[in-house]
Amino acid sequence: MKMIYSLPVLAILLATAMSSIFVVDVREKVLVLQFGEVKQVVDEPGLYFKAPFIQEVFRYDDRILGLVTDPQEITFADQRRLVVDAFARWRIVDLQKFRRAVGLGGIDEARNNLSKIVNPEVRDVLGSVPLQSVLSQDRVALMNKIRDNARAKAATLGIDVIDVRLTRTDLPQQNLDATYSRMQAERQRDATDEIARGNEAAQTLRAEADRAAVEITSEASKQAEIIRGQADAKRSAIYAEAYGQDPEFYAFTRSLTAYTAALKSGTTAFVMPPSGEFFQYFGSDPMDQSGGSASAATGTGSTVAGGSAPKAP
Repeated sequence: MKMIYSLPVLAILLATAMSSIFVVDVREKVLVLQFGEVKQVVDEPGLYFKAPFIQEVFRYDDRILGLVTDPQEITFADQRRLVVDAFARWRIVDLQKFRRAVGLGGIDEARNNLSKIVNPEVRDVLGSVPLQSVLSQDRVALMNKIRDNARAKAATLGIDVIDVRLTRTDLPQQNLDATYSRMQAERQRDATDEIARGNEAAQTLRAEADRAAVEITSEASKQAEIIRGQADAKRSAIYAEAYGQDPEFYAFTRSLTAYTAALKSGTTAFVMPPSGEFFQYFGSDPMDQSGGSASAATGTGSTVAGGSAPKAP
């Protein structure tokens, strides 16, 4: 019976012991509250004790945390505008201030409050300088100034702002559209200029090629005429040499060539006396021995009407 009654007592004692012990991880800090009042701040890892049931443990991240601000349009001192967003790194350094500032909201409420500090600082610092400062080496000094101003104001939240960086600096959408249109127009103008220069170069090359073709053709024609003239001269020399060896035979072969060219079947008719010089190699017609009148001769290939085949000398 005593054993039965002792089990609930042991359970109560175990629950009491468990509720009075808590462990702090190396990545966190702890507040021990009793009826809403801070009784203990623990920022070192280890095993700790608290009053059971009446004290509560609230854990907070002790690591470096990040905050990405919403994009906002900034008007610079030279009235030029950019869309800017920033990234801040921060850490909880005073748990009691942090608890009073954020209450039960925790890390999410802290991010919300910190963004209300960083965004105005970004707007105020960048709004006091020209746009060129953000795009030059002065950008680092501006980010450091934003960090220092935000750090001073975030100290009331128990937060230390470690760093602030500008992550994006873009033109507003309407400005981007106008810039892209201007860039397209410039590229189109450059393309037109390149095409015009290319056409000019092509015309120059074509003119040079045409001139070279004319020169080559003229030179070739000149050389052909020279060679043709030399060939004609050589042929005439050969003919002259042959004519000098046997003038009568040369005259006979030339006459045969003339007969072949002139007396084509069915196409050529001659009306002349057979005793003419053209037919000197044809035999005389018996009717023509008495000096008769002219007769008609019709070419039929190798025969002539009113005469006989040509006779060799």
